[in-house]
Amino acid sequence: MTLYEYDEALGVTGFCGVDEAGRGPLAGDVYAGAVILDPAKPIEGLNDSKKLSEKRREALFDEICEKAVSFSVGVATVREIDAYNILNATFLAMRRAVAGLSAIPPMALVDGNRNPGLSVPTRLLVKGDATSASVAAASILAKVSRDRYMKALALEYPEYELARHKGYGTKLHKELLTQYGPSPIHRKSFLKKLKNLPSKSGRRGEAVAVQLLTDGGCRILGSNYAVPEGELDVVAEKGGLVLFVEVKTRRTDGLDTPAAWVTEAKQRRLLRAAARWLEENPVALQPRFDVVEVLLDPKTGAFVSANWLEDAFGQESRAL
Repeated sequence: MTLYEYDEALGVTGFCGVDEAGRGPLAGDVYAGAVILDPAKPIEGLNDSKKLSEKRREALFDEICEKAVSFSVGVATVREIDAYNILNATFLAMRRAVAGLSAIPPMALVDGNRNPGLSVPTRLLVKGDATSASVAAASILAKVSRDRYMKALALEYPEYELARHKGYGTKLHKELLTQYGPSPIHRKSFLKKLKNLPSKSGRRGEAVAVQLLTDGGCRILGSNYAVPEGELDVVAEKGGLVLFVEVKTRRTDGLDTPAAWVTEAKQRRLLRAAARWLEENPVALQPRFDVVEVLLDPKTGAFVSANWLEDAFGQESRAL
C-alpha cells in the first residue's frame, strides 16, 4: 500500500497530517507541520523526511506549499521547552500548526502514540511519516522549516557550527559546548546530563569580574540579564557611563585569549541585548561595552588572573 493509498483508505476527506521536527536537539526551538493535501494534485516522492536528502526535502517543501490545500508550521520556543518539557512543548507546536491552517480539517492524523490535544478529532499513527502521505508532507514541512531556522542561527552563533549538526548532540556540538558554554538558544533542561560544561567556571569568573569592577569604582546594576536578543553578564555604572560587561572565563591551557571569543556575531547579540536593557531601564548614562577576561588554573579551577578591557568594542558602543 502506498502512502496515498493509506490516506484514501481512511475514508476521510480533507484531513490534515501532523508531525514534528527537533524534539531531540540540545539547541533551538521545536517545530511542527500540518498539511491538508489535495488528492487531485499528487506529490511524487513523499516519505519520512529523515529518509530524504536535504536537496530532495527542499524541492518537496516547495511543491507541498504550491499544491497543498492548506499548510502551516507551528513553533514552541526554547523557553517553552525548558518551562513545560519537550513533550508538552511539542504538543504546543502541533496545536499552533493546526490552528494556523486556513481550512478547519475534519480530522488530524498525528505521527506518534500520544495525543497532543488538538482542537479537532485526532487519530494517532506510529511511524506515520513513513505510512501516510499527509503525515510525510507535514514531516518535510517541519524538518525543512527547522533546518532553515538553525542555519539562520548559525550566523548569529558561529562558534557552535549549528549548520553542521542542527543543534543535535553530536560529538562536535558537545565539544563546542565544553569550550564555549551554553548560549540563550540552548535548552537548559537538556544540558543537565552533560559533563564538563564551563558553567561553574563561568559563575566563578563572573564573581571575580563583579569584584574587579566594584574595586574599580563601579556600582553593579545587575547581572545575568537574558532576553531572546542575547545575554548580558554584568551591567554596571561608573562616572556617567553604563557598562555592559561581557565576562569571558577559561582555563589557562587554551591557545587563544578569552577576549578572542567575543566575535562580531557575539558583539551584535550584546548590542541588541543592551538596547533591550536600556528600553526597560532608561538611564541618562552613556553606554560602553567592556570585557573582563578571567583565567583559571586548568587543573584546580583556582583563580589565576583577571584583566578588565575598557571600551572593548570601540565605536560599536558609542553607536548604540
